[in-house]
Amino acid sequence: MLGRVKENLFNILGDEVVDAEVLDLFSGSGGLGLEALSRGARLVRFVEQESSARRVLRKNCEACGVADDEVEHAPGDALMGDAWRRPDGSRWAQVAFLDPPYPIWRTPGDRATMLAVVRAVLSEAVVPGGVLMLHTHPRDLRPEDLGLSDDEKPRVYGNSALWFLRAPEA
Repeated sequence: MLGRVKENLFNILGDEVVDAEVLDLFSGSGGLGLEALSRGARLVRFVEQESSARRVLRKNCEACGVADDEVEHAPGDALMGDAWRRPDGSRWAQVAFLDPPYPIWRTPGDRATMLAVVRAVLSEAVVPGGVLMLHTHPRDLRPEDLGLSDDEKPRVYGNSALWFLRAPEA
């Protein structure tokens, strides 16, 4: 994600990340989660499947001076609930980032899986009223794909669309 897009993302979230528990799915090198920590998040759970990206992520955490109690590293597939669900089934994340590779939206089976993951994360991991930020290419989704009305559009910055989805209240 480009720096200006990330800056706009965190300006939109504002104080919502302060003292928050954050879920960073498809975390890669950790840019979103580390930025959340720098803005006052209490904890970030990084979920990344690729071992090379996890190595870079751990080095980035060390370079930023992140304390062990501020992060959880969950090696695994972000599409699998065991990577982001709590063992007791509780909803725990006030903020979640879902930033999958763009091609995942372009094949029908993967697209259906991703839409199911968006719904599951919102209903099983994000606390009621919490937010899930979904990053896509602007052409990859329409509001109705996410169960939104036509007037609920993403914030678009060039080739990035940021969708802000709220977890339903209990």
